Amino acid sequence: MAALANRASIAFTVDVIEAKAEEVLAQVPSWLWDGERLPVPVEDIADTCFGLLVRDVEDMTSAPGAPQLDAGQALSGLLLASRGEIWVNAAEAREWPPRRRFTIGHELGHWVLHRAGQTALFCRHGMIEPETTRPAPPVPEDEANRFAAALLMPARLMTREYATNPDFERLCRAFDASGAAMGRRLHAVIPRREADS
Repeated sequence: MAALANRASIAFTVDVIEAKAEEVLAQVPSWLWDGERLPVPVEDIADTCFGLLVRDVEDMTSAPGAPQLDAGQALSGLLLASRGEIWVNAAEAREWPPRRRFTIGHELGHWVLHRAGQTALFCRHGMIEPETTRPAPPVPEDEANRFAAALLMPARLMTREYATNPDFERLCRAFDASGAAMGRRLHAVIPRREADS
């Protein structure tokens, strides 16, 4: 991750990240996703559109070149670009299925935005859905988070669903998203005064 963290000078703007996620969604064949149905089939998109194998892995440290982790740290997901694989922490996936979807979207974000010259990208627990008490994630991690949110919760569909029924729990279920991811996405997509009414 250090090599990526030093690439802040070529950071993507929020608008560019949104546009890249929209481009990916626009290229999904209609037989795979009609552009309307929820939730967005992120694993099918990774597989069919990018040829990436998604694997649920019990021991994430078994990945080639996996970093040494401190006590209490865990890898949520990783992209092995040279192998065309996304690894997802199987224990987290069982406990929090929406996090699994976000992790796949996050790693797909690394594939779309950052894979040039990289053989593996590792994401520690907490980088996927940072808490307010943690420092800001490195730029590439923030970009991959934004990409995942835009892919899983497209602005157009968020606006439609919010206008239909703004119930927070319903939105989480419809998009198969965690409350944390949905909260951040709502604040990014829905104008503040509308969300407060």
